[in-house]
Amino acid sequence: MAGRMAGKVVAVTGAGSGIGRACALRYAAEGAAVVVNDIDPEAAQRVVVEIEKAGGRARANAGDVTKPETSEAIADAAVAAFGRLDVFHNNAGGAMPTPIEATDHARWRRDLDLNLDAVWYGTKAALRVMVPQKRGCILTTSSGAGLGAVHGLSAYGAAKAAVINLMRNVALEYGPKGIRANTICPGTMDTPQLRAWLDAQPGRDRFAGGIPLGRLGLPDEIAHAAVFLASDEASYVTGAALVVDGGIASSMAVPSSD
Repeated sequence: MAGRMAGKVVAVTGAGSGIGRACALRYAAEGAAVVVNDIDPEAAQRVVVEIEKAGGRARANAGDVTKPETSEAIADAAVAAFGRLDVFHNNAGGAMPTPIEATDHARWRRDLDLNLDAVWYGTKAALRVMVPQKRGCILTTSSGAGLGAVHGLSAYGAAKAAVINLMRNVALEYGPKGIRANTICPGTMDTPQLRAWLDAQPGRDRFAGGIPLGRLGLPDEIAHAAVFLASDEASYVTGAALVVDGGIASSMAVPSSD
């Protein structure tokens, strides 16, 4: 398949649904061979089938990315199936809002394990393959919560802020070796996870009204940004945190008189 990712091999974690699925499908549509990871083997395989039905190439590699051996297996699967690894997209993540006083040690560790430690494991696995190649791109899905505080997301936000800095360190240390590293910071995206959270909130119908563009974002809109950062079009972009949030980060909160 021709496209901006033609000839590239991409691995995406947490690609069974939501943003990860959209990115995997977009990478494949742009010509990449894709290793699809998800903790749910059936979800990963469904995305592979979607890619193959559209004429693309993909392999499923299910597993829990909070375990370092999973990321190692993903990198190895890319090389075994397609001969190389050009892009490792650390996308898996998530959390449910919990006030700080209700966040116990176990909850803190769960959020950091998934949203920070897993990115570290993926980055290390990718570098093992990319450094000998002298070329590669590591991309991480952060969040608007990594740029500013969000009620109930202290552990998640701390992890998402940390991965922005981690990618900047990778960009600094490995740029001379031909490796780029960038972060995408999505805003409030219309994913199953966010919908489940919104359904439990009062005034959910007013939520989108607080976004300058007046609506939730779509997973495909993150996927378009991911393709740009992963492609050769972004060959001089590294250490960047690209905000895709409908304008949320550009606005300053003003106390209401209501």
